[in-house]
Amino acid sequence: MKKLLLAGSAILAAPLYPAFAQEAPPAPQADAASESGEGLQDIVITAQRRSESLQRAAVAVTAVTGDDLAQSGITETANLGKLVPSLVVQPTGGTTSFFLRGVGTNSQNSFSENAVAFNFNGVYVGRPTAPAGVFYDLERVEVVKGPQGTLYGRNATGGAINVLPKKPVLGDFGGEALLEYGNYDSKKGFLALNVPIGDTVALRVAGQIVDRDGYISDGYDDDKGEAVRASLLIEPSDRWSMTLVADYYNQHGKGGGAVLLPEARYTVPALEDRVSISDPRAHAAIRQLASTLFAPPFCGGPGNFVNSGCVALPGTDGFLDNEFVGVSATIVGDLGFGTLTVLPAWRRSDVKFRTYLPGFAGDIADLAEQTSIEVRLASNEDGRLRYVVGGFYFGENQATENFFRQGNISTTRFTPRLNTESVAAFGQLTFDLSDSLRLVAGGRYTREDKKQLTSTASGGLPGPINPPLSVPFTGDLSFEKFTWKAGVEFDAGPASLVYANVATGFKAGGFFVAQPPNNTFRPESLTAYTFGAKNRFLDNKLQLNFEAFYWDYKDQQVTYVGGIPTGSGVFAQGSITVNAGKSHIYGAELEARFAPSRNDLFNLNVQYLKGKYDSLQTANFSPTGAPVTTGCTTLGSRAANPGINNARFYDIDCSGKPTVNSPEWAINVGYERTFELTGDLDFIAGARANIESSRFMNSNYRPEEKQDGFVMADAFVTLRSQQGWSVTGFVNNLTDEEVLARAGTRPILDFPVGTLRPPRTYGVRVGFDF
Repeated sequence: MKKLLLAGSAILAAPLYPAFAQEAPPAPQADAASESGEGLQDIVITAQRRSESLQRAAVAVTAVTGDDLAQSGITETANLGKLVPSLVVQPTGGTTSFFLRGVGTNSQNSFSENAVAFNFNGVYVGRPTAPAGVFYDLERVEVVKGPQGTLYGRNATGGAINVLPKKPVLGDFGGEALLEYGNYDSKKGFLALNVPIGDTVALRVAGQIVDRDGYISDGYDDDKGEAVRASLLIEPSDRWSMTLVADYYNQHGKGGGAVLLPEARYTVPALEDRVSISDPRAHAAIRQLASTLFAPPFCGGPGNFVNSGCVALPGTDGFLDNEFVGVSATIVGDLGFGTLTVLPAWRRSDVKFRTYLPGFAGDIADLAEQTSIEVRLASNEDGRLRYVVGGFYFGENQATENFFRQGNISTTRFTPRLNTESVAAFGQLTFDLSDSLRLVAGGRYTREDKKQLTSTASGGLPGPINPPLSVPFTGDLSFEKFTWKAGVEFDAGPASLVYANVATGFKAGGFFVAQPPNNTFRPESLTAYTFGAKNRFLDNKLQLNFEAFYWDYKDQQVTYVGGIPTGSGVFAQGSITVNAGKSHIYGAELEARFAPSRNDLFNLNVQYLKGKYDSLQTANFSPTGAPVTTGCTTLGSRAANPGINNARFYDIDCSGKPTVNSPEWAINVGYERTFELTGDLDFIAGARANIESSRFMNSNYRPEEKQDGFVMADAFVTLRSQQGWSVTGFVNNLTDEEVLARAGTRPILDFPVGTLRPPRTYGVRVGFDF
């Protein structure tokens, strides 16, 4: 940490040296250099709700261009993390969980909401199931780090992910196509057309088909889907425009899978063999473990958990049958004194899937419709006082059915009907104290109302296995919060920016699956203190950005397997979210890019992260009474259902443990070299590596569920013609590392399961521009 802070101090001091300041060109010259092919390209972002250079934005943003995504072969959200060191993406059955700098949520059922906001084409996407099928024909992806409690919509405690598709271009007929084939019988096809319609209208239509076999032994971890997107730009004058976007994605296949993780009690298949938990070899290992465990008489007595059917083995019948559709409009008008933006949107997520990712069966059917509108007014850039003000509305109706089956000893059904409404008013001001010194202040008032109508049924021996659903119970929650940001920005040189700010974030509370009144959790909040610098040196060839941060995280929402009260008053096993955590997180991030010539590009991103739970206590539930395996301190236990069964609560204290999904070191490094073969033909070779230290995957801190440090490397070669075609050969995960994307414990038998990142993949990609 001290070395990074010293490095940051050197970076901050560098602009003060005349030699460097003279070599660093003003922003317009930097842009001109980029267009000539010399130096680093300038990336324009909209992370602060206005178009600006990435290097002039006083916020930590990693911007990944659409070309970089295509070159990396990324077609699904789960692989985005390998390009952004601070981002951890966890697949959780049919949902996706995001963690940024150690802040995130384990999305486990239909009540879940992420703590990192996911936005597509400027529209906030509420469901963790829905960030799928959008990674094609993109302008860029922006990952904004830290709480975005001022300019963004809901649930941006840890940051935001902005996925921005390419827009139609007036007066230009052209297109792009890409075909790819690789191992695991991976087939990918992409096509986009831009069609001008007169002088004021243009249409862009893009589609993608992905079909890949599974990475593990019985076909799970596959990727199958078809997506299409149409964008219509109407620009009647240079003062007004409207862009309509409609998108559709059909996702199918078997879905995410899991493997057994090694532990001392029994022998499991080797991780490098990627044996699914539903494979006969894994079944044999599970039966071996079960034969050594005590089972109650109604489960056949000792050793008979599996033989009696009390514990069911994972099956091969998992599937995805998901459809996502959305429509939005972006209306932009020049009012003379400022720019008005109106963004109405509607999205529908129709999800049906069966997963064995947690080690047992889960059937989910989730139909969610969301409507949102955001209105923003941004001042012109030529005044000393500049502003962005606006209002936001989000409404979502959700009807779901969740059925989790561990076997005859434990079944859980719940059918929530959820309604959420969130309204907000926001604004951010920038005031120039001088030509080089600015003050920034902003705030956001949010009110959120949630309602539920839910029936539940918790069954299992010695009682009824599948009891009828309870009488529906209701719930109403309301939250109000003012979040704010205050900061200072200083132009330390023509191409150097120094900034410091304090910002807050907020994630609303909600419900979890249990009979009232103990079925709610409170909001969480985060205060972030940030100090950073962005610099360009050596005639726009060297970029050095640095940020140090300290985050104070309060009332943290933690999800774990606990005991939920049922309608009969008996506690059963289920997913609980509580305000159990209070933590602090600090660290630093260094980003370096160096283009010594027009043919060479070096990239380096280093993040140091240190997080610790000041307070984290949970009451874990054991349906059989057997001790809960944990890496934390067990304070004691108590009977959960005296006189009914042997279930017990185990009070667990994980205070002092590191925050989950927080590798202390995360490094991305890459190099790309272009060889000019002829005036028309280039040969490009590149490699990149993702290096991370160890981290725990969930808040139980079980040793088997810890990912050790690893290195994953990719390489590619491309033959590119100025005529518009290219051929690329690629290898990802060169050394075929086994790296966990997720880990958890299969209850009752109490064994760890995990989901692996992709193995070594390779193939050929052919692209055309016309």
